[in-house]
Amino acid sequence: MPVQLLINLLIAFLWMFLQDSWSFISFLGGFIVGLFVLFSMRRFFKGRFYLITIFAILKLLIVFIHELISSSVLVVRQIMKPKLTITPGIFKMETSLETNTEVALLSLLLTLTPGSVVMEITPDNKTLYIHALDIPESSDAVIKSTKLFEKAIKDVTRYV
Repeated sequence: MPVQLLINLLIAFLWMFLQDSWSFISFLGGFIVGLFVLFSMRRFFKGRFYLITIFAILKLLIVFIHELISSSVLVVRQIMKPKLTITPGIFKMETSLETNTEVALLSLLLTLTPGSVVMEITPDNKTLYIHALDIPESSDAVIKSTKLFEKAIKDVTRYV
């Protein structure tokens, strides 16, 4: 992916120099021409077309922001009750991710969302032990967000 992006930037700068125009519009035109050139030559590159990976990263970012906001609302709703009736606890969750990078990214994303902290990962990277703020409510939200995160992480890291 980095090689494709660098080639696309090189094509954009060459286009700008050949147009003898130092404007952003000329650079943007060259960038679009570079996208078409790279797309037509994509079978010569290892991996998938880099624009697909960038869209997958943006999708993961949108999923994270959505889960961050929804879990923040859940935590604020629990805290703002007149009587605090939370039951914190630890639960075990299986994951379908395989590599260390994928599991680490999932753990970071889950820890960054309020109300849950990944405490431990088994050596085979298949089980996560998660501390949740309120076991019945938060654990269901964490499991739901984990499935969304796993799908988005697989889209980013795997070349299918």
